[in-house]
Amino acid sequence: MTIEFPVLLTLRSPDDTAALARCIAPQLRRGDTILLAGEIGAGKTHFARALIQHLQATTGQIEDVPSPTFTLVQTYDVGDNQIWHADLYRLSSGDEIEELGLRDAFDTAICLIEWPERLGQLRPSNAIEFEFRTSDEPDERTLTLRTNARRWQGLLPVIAEFQTGEHA
Repeated sequence: MTIEFPVLLTLRSPDDTAALARCIAPQLRRGDTILLAGEIGAGKTHFARALIQHLQATTGQIEDVPSPTFTLVQTYDVGDNQIWHADLYRLSSGDEIEELGLRDAFDTAICLIEWPERLGQLRPSNAIEFEFRTSDEPDERTLTLRTNARRWQGLLPVIAEFQTGEHA
């Protein structure tokens, strides 16, 4: 199966969303940014939580992974990497984003950014966007992955495996 960006996936359940996160997590490295777009309740936080918990488990760490809705940013040390999980929903200006320290984190950490449209000019050009959409089926989500950055080409075989069900 040959695929290229943009990629459209159907996630039939929250378990599928978590399975995709577990497939992608080992591919991430310092300086990677995943932009998590979609309306409230579309699955952004569920995906981020599953990804972070998987990376924690690989280093024997177990830590609660709350939504950063009110704290704006949660950070996690996972082995030699740091993960920044940011929820920008409540921010209204680029100045507020600068104050969070995200610009530096984009270079030094793995960043998961909910509500990335709030980034404006600070949006990293090498990021990948995961756009979650709800469906007529209560637990089903559609997910579109978009990027122009060559860095993410290596993710395509992982996504192809996920699509064929080899992740189970």
